Amino acid sequence: MVEFPFSRGDRMPGGWPRFDLYVITDAALAPGRSHLEVARAALAGGADAVQLRDKNATAQNLCAAASEIQPLARKFGAAFVVNDRVDVALLTGADGAHLGQTDLPCQEARRLLRRPAILGVSAATVEEAKKAAKDGADYIGVGPIFATPTKPDAGEAIGTERLAAVVRAVPIPVVAIGGIDHENVIQVLATGAAGVAVVAAVVSAPDMAAAARALKSRITAALKGRAS
Repeated sequence: MVEFPFSRGDRMPGGWPRFDLYVITDAALAPGRSHLEVARAALAGGADAVQLRDKNATAQNLCAAASEIQPLARKFGAAFVVNDRVDVALLTGADGAHLGQTDLPCQEARRLLRRPAILGVSAATVEEAKKAAKDGADYIGVGPIFATPTKPDAGEAIGTERLAAVVRAVPIPVVAIGGIDHENVIQVLATGAAGVAVVAAVVSAPDMAAAARALKSRITAALKGRAS
């Protein structure tokens, strides 16, 4: 079994960490709030994983933010990954990295990020997800499930039917992303997804910790219901 350096909640079968609630930081959606403040609130609200995402930040600033968030995530027993930048993840001791389809190829990233480091890959189709799983990804981020203004270049919404198809097609955890909130999260989890990744649902809330806590409660109830 793979041993991961965090402990929030029970691990999934196979040793994978739980991704029930996966919060992505976004400074643009949280005016006046730093990545560290967003991460702290998300973790206090029960997030199982936090991803640092800032496409416009310099490597120096990303390293500074990651170096602050990493020990905080460890304190809360949650996973911490860096979007796109495998180099930043390695330099700062993050638990792993998450890559898009145009980033460093999964196979190459896996050579650098040796397990137990986590490697996530975004996918919008069954074919992309299968390739990522074959090339060494530990989880797949699938979306956008619903239309979302958070990432304008994310493409058209794929819906829950395709999400369910990806879940059935790969042997690793699938995390749904894109337009997910308190109202539609039950519908998303009914597909068999391991968890949900959110940005605006937490980052744009007046009280980020309270928003994360409410969403985590709803997710936990849905997953328990699915297991019974």
